Amino acid sequence: MNIEEILEKKRKKESGIQDETPVKKSGLKKIIIAASLLLVIFGPIVFVGSIALNLTYDTSKLVNYQPKISSCIYDVNGDKIANVFEGKHRFFAPFDEIPPRMVEALLAIEDTSFFEHGGINYDAIFRAIIKDIKAMAMVEGASTLTQQLVKNTLLTREKKISRKLKELILSYKIESELSKVEILERYFNEIYLGHNYYGIKTAADGYFHKELKDLTLKEMAILVGLPKAPSYYAPTKNYDISLGRANRVIERLHDLAWIDDESYEKALKEKPVVYDETLTQNKAPYVVDEVVRRLKEQFPDFKTGGYEVYTTIDLKMQKAAQEAIVYGYEQAKIRVEKYGEDYEDQNLTKFNGAIISVDPKLGEIRALVGGVDYQKSPFNRATMAYRQPGSAFKPFLYQVALDFGYSGATKLIDISRTYDYETQSEDESNETKKWKPKNYENNFKGLITLREALVHSRNLATINLVTDIGINTIKSKLRQQYGIQDLPSDLSLSLGSITLTPETFAKYYTSFANGGQLSDLRLIQSVERQHEVLWEHPAQVVKRVTEERQAFLMTTILREVVQSGTGYRARAAGIELAGKTGTTNDSIDTWFVGYSPSIETIVWFGNDDNSPLWKREQGGWTAAPSFSYFYKELVKIYPQMPRKFEKPDDVIEVTVEGKKKEYFTDISKPPRTEVKAEADEELLF
Repeated sequence: MNIEEILEKKRKKESGIQDETPVKKSGLKKIIIAASLLLVIFGPIVFVGSIALNLTYDTSKLVNYQPKISSCIYDVNGDKIANVFEGKHRFFAPFDEIPPRMVEALLAIEDTSFFEHGGINYDAIFRAIIKDIKAMAMVEGASTLTQQLVKNTLLTREKKISRKLKELILSYKIESELSKVEILERYFNEIYLGHNYYGIKTAADGYFHKELKDLTLKEMAILVGLPKAPSYYAPTKNYDISLGRANRVIERLHDLAWIDDESYEKALKEKPVVYDETLTQNKAPYVVDEVVRRLKEQFPDFKTGGYEVYTTIDLKMQKAAQEAIVYGYEQAKIRVEKYGEDYEDQNLTKFNGAIISVDPKLGEIRALVGGVDYQKSPFNRATMAYRQPGSAFKPFLYQVALDFGYSGATKLIDISRTYDYETQSEDESNETKKWKPKNYENNFKGLITLREALVHSRNLATINLVTDIGINTIKSKLRQQYGIQDLPSDLSLSLGSITLTPETFAKYYTSFANGGQLSDLRLIQSVERQHEVLWEHPAQVVKRVTEERQAFLMTTILREVVQSGTGYRARAAGIELAGKTGTTNDSIDTWFVGYSPSIETIVWFGNDDNSPLWKREQGGWTAAPSFSYFYKELVKIYPQMPRKFEKPDDVIEVTVEGKKKEYFTDISKPPRTEVKAEADEELLF
């Protein structure tokens, strides 16, 4: 720089004129600063705006709210048997069903200004920010109930700015599309409350076994306190911590003056009973499976449609039946151990049983157990296993005889016969074979009464009876009167060589237990939803198959089977029982089928693979003890149940041989007595 330049610079400086270069640099700096400020201020807005423009806002899931709802199955007394659901377990409660006090409790602890804000509470947000800054940690949230509902229903739980932004926008949108009441209704039904319970009605039922209207203030406080941390506050896991959270809800209600001092003090002291059960609460799994199986075609959405099914099952009797079948199984195990060598080839994993009990007059199934252990085998043997009834089928043959005029005193021939029959060999040529049936005791008695033949289950006497009446005649009667189909055309019918399920057998046996009337059986009474009846069982169908007096004759014989015949192990003190044992060849199937004056019961035991049971096993050993156990329990449960069979007026009771009783009607008359005249007897004219 020369002297002229230096002087010029000095002159400009003294005269106040600034150099151009510094001016340009200073202006650029200001521009940069201003731009930075604009970026700080408007950058987030632009960023948020760009995200918002690219988000979708589908609220249809909440606006058109149709959650999957669990169905319930109830017994004949209205007691719950089980919940049935798919995925989430949820009961739906319309807003009118939710107690006002529960709404207040929820708002008190979660969102006091719910009815004032439009989905977002800005005051709460600022308060939360200040507290978080002071604590240098996230100590308080500010989500409204609307935001919580949106987050749990429409969004994922990912922690991103875009998700939070979407939550805010959706909350505004929901508030514009739904009323406050609708939002609350959806919240109460959608929220998770621990123990895999979804919705307030579900949790009330699961934790307390109560309807919403029956909840106490403390129970309500426990429930509305759960959404903050459902697993942590769940009363089944941390009871005391759950009570502490509930107390804070109650204190908040009191601080807001929404409850008085008396209610406040009472609620603080209460310690509700909490149940820790499986979600299904399934008390009768075989029954539940059968109900679902029968309804799945008519109601394909049964597990998600919120149905209420009312059955004919009596849970008290169901429990007794479950215990009875286990008792019979355990007794069989004892015999296996006791008789050693005779049982060494037995595999008890194949051995199983079933029991079905019905009200024969109404045709209603009161108990249904399809196996010893549902966890090991859910197959329902009571309704789906086709087995041969053996001698338990004999009463039907004898009833036909009684209706033809036979009586308990009629003499039958108990002798052995050999029968020829033809069969095809492997080369398809006809081959004649011989069949020589025998009694279980391997003996025969010549002439015995019809009563004695059935009481002691004499095979030979039964075969001879069928032969005398005619097998075609008997088949015709069984088909026409009882509706029994697929009957064999040979004398094996005498020994019960047909196949049927215990349930079907129970239907046929109502003809004896119901005084000569055959009743159709039913398990399901009605299907409802939201108190609307969607399906109801048709009127009971009853068909008279024999006169009441003739059916009573059979009852007197089957009563003696229990008192002193093959079924003596089926006896139960204090109640008259009638029934029949049944055992098929090689002890493949063992039965006891019988009834009291008001309840009929079928018991079956056998191997699932149709293999023979062990030696000496028969219906009187295997099935009768379970039958006895069941009725002993039944008398305890219902001590006022009918205990004795009532004799119809048109049945004649006669004492024979000094002490035995025999019964006759105008159809089954006493046998004629032949009197031999003495040689010196005077003839009177």
